Amino acid sequence: MVVRTERDDGTWYECEGCGLMFDEQEDARQHETNCDAEDPSYIQ
Repeated sequence: MVVRTERDDGTWYECEGCGLMFDEQEDARQHETNCDAEDPSYIQ
């Protein structure tokens, strides 16, 4: 599920599965459909 968050004078959309944040709701929804709910792969 995508959660809307107000932060730094802006609206962000956070993936509840992994915590990755997006500035566009549609981007967050697309990510969520492919999210494996683990830490983002770019953090290693």
